[in-house]
Amino acid sequence: MNTVEECYATLGMIHKYWPPLQGRFKDYISVPKPNGYRSLHTTVSAENSKITEVQIRTKEMHEEAEFGIAAHWAYEQLKKNTEKKTEGWRGVKNKKELMWVEQLRNWQKSFSNQEDFLDSLKIDFFKERIFVVTPKNDVIDLPAESTPVDFAYHIHSEIGDQCVGARVNGKIVPIEYELHSGDVVEILTQKGKRPSEDWLRFLKSPTARKYVRSSLRKKDKKLRKAVLPQYIEFKIINEDRPGYLKEVTGIFADLKTNITFLNSQTDPRFAFSVVNVRCPHLSKEKIQKILVRIKSLPGTKEVSHKYVR
Repeated sequence: MNTVEECYATLGMIHKYWPPLQGRFKDYISVPKPNGYRSLHTTVSAENSKITEVQIRTKEMHEEAEFGIAAHWAYEQLKKNTEKKTEGWRGVKNKKELMWVEQLRNWQKSFSNQEDFLDSLKIDFFKERIFVVTPKNDVIDLPAESTPVDFAYHIHSEIGDQCVGARVNGKIVPIEYELHSGDVVEILTQKGKRPSEDWLRFLKSPTARKYVRSSLRKKDKKLRKAVLPQYIEFKIINEDRPGYLKEVTGIFADLKTNITFLNSQTDPRFAFSVVNVRCPHLSKEKIQKILVRIKSLPGTKEVSHKYVR
């Protein structure tokens, strides 16, 4: 098509001969996508009741869809220079090349980080699209090879986070299943489910990837803020005998563990001592070694440990 008017005229002719499916028409010309994509999308019941998706756009819109912001910039330059209009966007010279950088900068402001911005460049502009349907007959526009998780995040971020699978055309499929145009998708969720880093391996939509990365960053931040035990305290009950305490401290020294607090109390009625040793937080492996060594000392009756914050 050469003009917007021709696009709408063509849409009218298509709907005249083939009835459109209810709720499956999208006008991205009057209301372009956030990334600037423009086109008319409709799904009709064609010959022999075959469901067919149709996309209608001008040559300029098609160039932009195929080649992204480079084509958009080129057309803007051509509009300002009528002498070059006949050359097509590929004939634009580089003397004004810095102007496209400004357009990139303005677009980048809508993204929270560089990785999401680059994903959007690669996916939203340069890949083919598919159109899948919700059980309520709403059409969801996704990049080709998208999965139920991509679909779920376009419905709602919480649905995406809790996605455990889907029914596609009535059949249960895994979360990494590849969707196709015309699929009817119902998301299966599990309360409390959270996305994993492995999801980034198969997600195609920048929206879904953005939500997953955000969830993973929050999880990492929460783990970093978790308060770890500051000390380990060992309680040792032993027969009171000369040199026992020195042997206990020797075990910690051999294992290169600093003692920050030590207290020993003896009950003269039973000739037993209770030794409390406190040291910085240790690995489970080192704790186990200390326990084994103390238990092997002659006179040890009981040894235990606890975490102290």
